[in-house]
Amino acid sequence: MKIGLVGYQGSGKSSLFQWLTGIAPDPALSHVTQSAMAAVPDPRIAQLCEVYQPKKVTVASLELVDTPGLDPGHEGNAARLGLIREAGCLVHVVGAFGGADPLARLASFDEDLLLADLEIVTRRVEKLRDSVLKPRPNRDQEQAELAALEPLLAILESGTALSQTKFTEEQEKATRSFRLLTEKPRLVVINTSDDDTDAERYAKAAPPGTKLAVVPVRLALELSQMEEAERVEFQREFGIEAIDRDGLIRLLLEVSGQRLFFTAGEKEVRTWMLQQGGTAVDAAAGIHTDLARGFVRAEVMTCSDLVRLGSEREVKAANLLRREPKDYVVKDDDILHILSNA
Repeated sequence: MKIGLVGYQGSGKSSLFQWLTGIAPDPALSHVTQSAMAAVPDPRIAQLCEVYQPKKVTVASLELVDTPGLDPGHEGNAARLGLIREAGCLVHVVGAFGGADPLARLASFDEDLLLADLEIVTRRVEKLRDSVLKPRPNRDQEQAELAALEPLLAILESGTALSQTKFTEEQEKATRSFRLLTEKPRLVVINTSDDDTDAERYAKAAPPGTKLAVVPVRLALELSQMEEAERVEFQREFGIEAIDRDGLIRLLLEVSGQRLFFTAGEKEVRTWMLQQGGTAVDAAAGIHTDLARGFVRAEVMTCSDLVRLGSEREVKAANLLRREPKDYVVKDDDILHILSNA
């Protein structure tokens, strides 16, 4: 899944991209998109390495996409937003420095997202309304599509995002190609000045249901570029607490609706990402399509049981190794071994 970083020009969006990925934005790509990977940390990896002493460790990564900054005056924003429709989740970076009103900017950006979706749905509904008046072989299909889209158009016209709307199967089918922006899960990152430490006030003032993180992005980036000894001394001298990059990435994993599972052995300890609600056969497909095609069963144990007992042998002796079918829903702490006849 791609995670799109969005925001107005000067919000600090590209600095956040650099801090999370370690890749400096390319000025030549300022009018298009630039992507890079951010490794997803997990303290259980070190615990598994203690058990297995593996030859190799591989960590799952999120693909972050830095997008062109939008115009606060809304000029040309619909076209720029079109570049991020492929993203499955949005990170909206809101500047809260230099006298800016972050909540006003958040509301203004929400309007940009809504207008971009409204334009797409309106265009399709108008075309369908004209088309169903004519005798056509697929008129019944078009009428069904129109019936699915008109309630969504009414919601957008009322100024309401689609993220809280439960789509019917027909509506999901009708909008799948649109990749509507207000339907996507979103994390709002309030980018504060270096000395702004009152994160709680932003959380209290944000609209209900907003997933929010407060980060002094410029300071976080500067600290990440220092040598460790220099960083420790700088933080001690100015009384600066560590800024939790790992926690923000894990929050991104949660907001985007993904979770980690593990494969582990002496050859390799590895984390994999899977959409929440994904099954054992989905996990197998993520590892290799052949495993899914010939899926027999999944042998499952939990990381906590393995670490507590110290070895797979002890897990088996305690009857804590389970054999699960393809429709087993993978849980956060699971270690999977896929058995396949492919």
